[in-house]
Amino acid sequence: MPSERPGGTGGIGGTGHNGDDGGSGNNGDRGEPGGLRTALAGLTTRGRSFFAAGIAAAVCAYVLGQGDLLRVGLLLAVLPLVCSGVLYRTRYRVAGSRRLTPARVPAGAEARVHLRMENVSRLPTGLLMLQDRVPYVLGPRPRFVLDRVEASGRREVSYRVRSDLRGRYPLGPLQLRLTDPFGMCELTRSFSTYDTLTVVPRVEALPAVRLTGEAKGYGDGRHRSLALAGEDDVIPRGYRYGDDLRRVHWRSTARYGELMVRREEQPQRARCTVLLDSRAVAYQGAGPDSAFEWAVSGTASTLVHMLERGFSVRLLTDTGNSLPGEGADGYAGTGQESADAAGLMMDTLAVIDHSDGAGLSRAYDVLRGGNEGLLVAFLGDLDEEQATVVAKMRQRSGAAVAFLTDSHAWLRGAGAPPSPAAANGLRLLREAGWTAVAVPPGVSLVELWRQADHLRTGTVAAPAASAGPMAGGTGGWT
Repeated sequence: MPSERPGGTGGIGGTGHNGDDGGSGNNGDRGEPGGLRTALAGLTTRGRSFFAAGIAAAVCAYVLGQGDLLRVGLLLAVLPLVCSGVLYRTRYRVAGSRRLTPARVPAGAEARVHLRMENVSRLPTGLLMLQDRVPYVLGPRPRFVLDRVEASGRREVSYRVRSDLRGRYPLGPLQLRLTDPFGMCELTRSFSTYDTLTVVPRVEALPAVRLTGEAKGYGDGRHRSLALAGEDDVIPRGYRYGDDLRRVHWRSTARYGELMVRREEQPQRARCTVLLDSRAVAYQGAGPDSAFEWAVSGTASTLVHMLERGFSVRLLTDTGNSLPGEGADGYAGTGQESADAAGLMMDTLAVIDHSDGAGLSRAYDVLRGGNEGLLVAFLGDLDEEQATVVAKMRQRSGAAVAFLTDSHAWLRGAGAPPSPAAANGLRLLREAGWTAVAVPPGVSLVELWRQADHLRTGTVAAPAASAGPMAGGTGGWT
């Protein structure tokens, strides 16, 4: 039965077996050298107290010449020794496995850890206490008591973990502790391996707006590479459900014996680069409600949103590092590839931390110029020099949207007025053609995403949260 209080555990085992069900296997230890020393080291407080009381009674009996007291003292001293000896020579063969569902969770969500213990020996076990080591940020160490596992029997227990802080957290190693019926001795063994729980940034579902003049990664606003024209130069492909029958290429159909359609156009996938400013000098404060964590969460939300809309997406940081590597067009957003790409970038954002850089020039150099497609930037505090560098990035992209956090306003809380430096940076970006939006404390990305679309179309003014020197201005996604 589970208990949420922390404590040590362990197990006596011969050989362990690898876990299954997708969990990592843990191998039990065969025992530790040292014989009697190891057994005596496992004496509990009760066992040590009995042993000390027995020695004291025996000494008093010898001094006083009391034979009955001597027998009592010997019994008290021998009992914990016998218990430790019997317990040490017990050989249980126990296999353990761990399974995470899921292994990747957003910050603030719960994951369940399933532990399975199996007795692979021919003898039933005694009382086993089971504990899994978890970092303190995930909660208290779970502790379970297993009351006698029959031969070839198995027991399954589970517990939940939760973290408001993103990161990668090790779970394990699993420990077992075996105790005798009198509680005189406890011996501990640890399994060898562990699993890793990845806590990724929170992702918000963003509304669909027409980015760069189109609603999807393919569309009327896209450039298309035309195949060779002409009846003899058409590149055919197999018919797919939903293809227009007017595109059937009868000559190729007769040649290959199956329905073939023309493939005159090959649309190029729209590209999107998401820039995350991770400079330590650009953010103040820490914790799940800090400006930097908001920027990381916004980056994750944008990456997932763009992949779902069919864009080829690339993650870029102020250090010049990009995912995929520099020079790549990005991850395609189709089917399983989209899920794999999102998972890889989420894993990267789960462990991203502040950089030591002072500028954004490296990120500017990575942008090749003019053909980068949509650029979405999540920026921290910008001085005039860095605001100028960011403003020039507009020339190296097809469209540019920026979300500027003001760390000073975030430290003061909701309703705080923007700092002069933040207002100046917003003005410089808008003058350069950016669709720049100020990020007040506590505002969700969904609201700001709609605001950016309104600024692009010019349908409404900026909301009151960014009134004053931060409000107004135009710019576009296109």
